[in-house]
Amino acid sequence: MELLRRPRRNRKNAAIRAMVAENTLSVNDFIFPMFVMEGKKTKQEIKSMPGIYRFSLDELLIELKEVVSLGIKCICLFPNYPESKKDKFASESIIAETLYLEAIRQVKSAYPDLMIMTDVAMDPYSSDGHDGIVEDGKILNDETVEILCDMAVAQAEAGADIIGPSDMMDGRIGEIREALDDADFTEVSIMAYTAKYASAFYGPFRDALDSAPKFGDKKTYQMDPANVNEAIMEADLDFDEGADMMMVKPAFSYLDVIRALNQNYDIPIAAYNVSGEYAMIKAAAQNGWIDGEKAMMEMLLSMKRAGASIILTYFAKEAAAILKNR
Repeated sequence: MELLRRPRRNRKNAAIRAMVAENTLSVNDFIFPMFVMEGKKTKQEIKSMPGIYRFSLDELLIELKEVVSLGIKCICLFPNYPESKKDKFASESIIAETLYLEAIRQVKSAYPDLMIMTDVAMDPYSSDGHDGIVEDGKILNDETVEILCDMAVAQAEAGADIIGPSDMMDGRIGEIREALDDADFTEVSIMAYTAKYASAFYGPFRDALDSAPKFGDKKTYQMDPANVNEAIMEADLDFDEGADMMMVKPAFSYLDVIRALNQNYDIPIAAYNVSGEYAMIKAAAQNGWIDGEKAMMEMLLSMKRAGASIILTYFAKEAAAILKNR
């Protein structure tokens, strides 16, 4: 054959493939979600998320030595609370001595250069298991936003670097931005959960927090998986309300949404590689059906290729170790 173009010439060895790679993964891309729980000297593996644990605060501080040594620069912290501390209004979330705020303070004190992203939503503290105030079976939007603003300010006071409103209430980004600025936390960032879909891939996470809804589902506030244009509308609102970064959650089934936001907005787009996506690869690898390490890296790279500059992933430690040894 007389061929002028032979694309395989740029694939002929590892050195050339690396040289011409259009996208690469870096440990700087990762945010590692972690779980803190009450107690001492406690480290509980989450059954549906092999290799991921709930830590008491003392064990969390020990675990972070390894996290930091791998070059991971940011964690996203989630709290696990007993039912006895949950109520209709998530009152526990703003008590100064509560586990979550104390964890933020102690992590920041022990690892001042480690960025802490926090979770702003009622469900970890709600006796109803929903992200907002429940009244007659409905989720109240505006009343919930007031609580979220108080929660965000309390987390900023404790030392949060990035506030992550994960609730999907209308108007909360602008209200939280105003509340933070009024409290002189103008340098605290907001990563909006802009396109958070009502997904079947959240199950293991809800196991981790014991935060499943006590009734119904979250479809009146989380997005319909059928919609992309709605994600653009949500992004328009979050951008105009002052979001510093915007997230798509889940990631792997919504790469088209990541691409749409990346192409339309000039702020960083984050992808949340959620618990169900993690669990699928782990389960398939444990059964010998796939090469778990290769599948993990391919999945993460697909998010980067789609346009995510930040990836929240439970694979962060494993991927960071691989990248460190390359």
